[in-house]
Amino acid sequence: MPDATRLAAAAEFPAATAAGPVPETVTSGRGAAALFDTAIGCCAIAWRAAGVIRFQLPEASPAAARARITRPRAGEEIHEEAPTAVIAEAIAGIRAHLAGELDDLRWIPVDLSGIPEFHRAVYAVTRAIDPGRTLSYGQVADRVGAPGAAQAVGQALGRNPIPLIIPCHRVLAADHALHGFSAPGGIDTKQRLLTIERTSGFGEPTLF
Repeated sequence: MPDATRLAAAAEFPAATAAGPVPETVTSGRGAAALFDTAIGCCAIAWRAAGVIRFQLPEASPAAARARITRPRAGEEIHEEAPTAVIAEAIAGIRAHLAGELDDLRWIPVDLSGIPEFHRAVYAVTRAIDPGRTLSYGQVADRVGAPGAAQAVGQALGRNPIPLIIPCHRVLAADHALHGFSAPGGIDTKQRLLTIERTSGFGEPTLF
């Protein structure tokens, strides 16, 4: 467990990250959500005017995905609606990515209002990881200026509300093993995403 000094440093993240400065908190608009089919099953997305606030990987059923994506957010109701033009474009990009037409998805706007500052720093570094590449929890901690705070990084990623778009599946343990994934399907889903992205060591066997 990181000590208090390391957690304090993490909260301040004094070092510049590979993803640039952490975006400022934005609050605007009411929440809306939509379900859509992909190559791996029914996914769901929720958004406000400023960008995506949630993404849902396939649940056991569309009904389960609907219940999770529309749960209230900070007391705000979220209702199913037709996607806006921006969200429709995001859905098309996600579908293509999950079908194997790899895309970093960094062009999709996200709204991280209400997210703790340290978590946003972790998400900024994580979002900078390209498809097919990975970092360890410790490497992410180093890049947010909090060396030794790998466990705190893991906790932040476990609360990531926008998986895939913020690709927490690309952060692995130091031994490259899959020790956990908070999204539906757990480590099986994590491995499937890494396989789709043709990440070395997952899916196709390597020569060495």
